[in-house]
Amino acid sequence: MYEKVVVVTRRTRLQELVSRHNTPGQAKFYVGQQLENFYAAKKSVSSGEARARAKRAVADYQAEDDAYRPAVESVVRRLSEMDVRVETIDRALVPSYLFTERDVVMALGQDGLVANCAKYAAGQPIVGVNPDPARFDGTLLPFGVEEAAGAVAALLAGRARTREATLAEATLNDGQSLLAFNDLFIGARTHVSARYRIRVGGREESQSSSGVVVSTGAGSTGWLSSMFNMASGLAGGAGRVAPPKLRWEDRELVFVVREPFVSRTSAAGVVAGRVQEGAALEIESLMSEGGVIFSDGVESDFLQFNSGALAAVRPAARRARLVVR
Repeated sequence: MYEKVVVVTRRTRLQELVSRHNTPGQAKFYVGQQLENFYAAKKSVSSGEARARAKRAVADYQAEDDAYRPAVESVVRRLSEMDVRVETIDRALVPSYLFTERDVVMALGQDGLVANCAKYAAGQPIVGVNPDPARFDGTLLPFGVEEAAGAVAALLAGRARTREATLAEATLNDGQSLLAFNDLFIGARTHVSARYRIRVGGREESQSSSGVVVSTGAGSTGWLSSMFNMASGLAGGAGRVAPPKLRWEDRELVFVVREPFVSRTSAAGVVAGRVQEGAALEIESLMSEGGVIFSDGVESDFLQFNSGALAAVRPAARRARLVVR
């Protein structure tokens, strides 16, 4: 059934810096100098402590790189020994890569890499591999470096367990659409108020807020939960505000309006709710410019959402498929 493993990697922080500063030495010198200056500017930190903190930060960049590079090399080497083709691509190429029904996708990095792959992998199985368990939580990365090839072998033999996850989809009235594994953000590109009209479940109102977040079951433990944590803190003695419990497979979404402002022209009556399968959350942009819709925290991959744009957000027909233990 499968002929190729597409290994998706990411650049480490040190690699990102080297791309801007040419050599590892120059990159580390730049980071160390910047951090030392920052800490030294704090009156409560001595110059010796400032230098020590800068050195620890640079060492952490190097340690991350030292762990990630061998992990990638080890996984690719073991996969190459199997009866399957192997292709390695950087995550920056994922949006334009043409995945086929013969591909297995391996996300080798942080949890966010799985989310980045899921919305473009066209339902192909995704094997999440944690290259550095001491550094990454790995909620979506059930396999270690030593287990990666075995997970693919089980998949090729038809013995692997997989689990489906509902994606969210935002579709504009001009036909453009965007999928999300974790969540969609609908609002303004910068930190200004977003103006829009929201409609869901027969309720409708104009709002001014810092944007709307729509979460899937897979994303409900991320951005969505942090907003409920904030609400609990603000509630104080009134008790904890618990986020909705959603499984990956549930065919529904949860939306939250961030910091809605009440004025003569904006209300805050529709601030949270669920979007069931067969229904939609509709948001009409009232922004002349700067309106955006992006998914899974990737701000560079967005839809423009300005005056005249109407977004319908619903559970997507396409699902993600993750290989699990």
